[in-house]
Amino acid sequence: MTIDPHASPLTVAARPELTGGRRVGVLLSHGFTGQPASIKPWGEHLAARGYAVSVPRLPGHGTSWQECNTTTWDDWYAELTRAFEALSRDNDAVVVGGLSMGGALTLRLAADHADRVSGLVLVNPAVASKRLDVKLLPVLKHLVPSFPGLANDIKKPGADEHGYDRTPLKAIHTLMRAWPPLVADLPKVTCPILYFRSSVDHVVDEASQPLITSTVSSRDVTVVPLTESYHVATLDNDAPQIFEDSAAFVARTTAE
Repeated sequence: MTIDPHASPLTVAARPELTGGRRVGVLLSHGFTGQPASIKPWGEHLAARGYAVSVPRLPGHGTSWQECNTTTWDDWYAELTRAFEALSRDNDAVVVGGLSMGGALTLRLAADHADRVSGLVLVNPAVASKRLDVKLLPVLKHLVPSFPGLANDIKKPGADEHGYDRTPLKAIHTLMRAWPPLVADLPKVTCPILYFRSSVDHVVDEASQPLITSTVSSRDVTVVPLTESYHVATLDNDAPQIFEDSAAFVARTTAE
């Protein structure tokens, strides 16, 4: 299977001389049908601050939507868990973050490893939807293999996340089946949260934000509206704010 050159993972070691002697890791996850290119600039910004950064390529991504249709939420979460364990072994503290489905995956990590996740950064995460066609996925996935793609919901001209032009239905159905158990476990999330939410998002509707912020047990939750970006905000006009605010958040939540 050919891998898109934009989909190569990013792995950068910590430079504790820039972070007060502590080794701090940051794990970032891209979204469904996206790939590392959508969040590498974010990771590179944090790496320049001295943080160890891991941006894995989730299985079935950066290849073809047909291959993605053979992968599941469990495959994506397993890869993210592997990257989390590697960062945890090599660093004193780890912050996790994600875009869209990546936000859901990192929420799962924060629920499953509440004692090991120092902070959580979410960018337009998805854990629910008001779309009626979601209820038809169990039938639709057997009738048609894909729908039109979700990629490149970006306000900034010329930006490209290099995502798929089709949405694989079997794969996305496994994502949506993972939502109810994740929502049930949101009270297990106790770490500080920095939540970025685009005012206009054509991919993730308004169902997720109130559900997440009202259900987690975290007492330190900051919601930052992004007024000049669409869904892929990490490549959009508000990306500099995401990068700067998250760097400050990592420093604050991992300080001794």
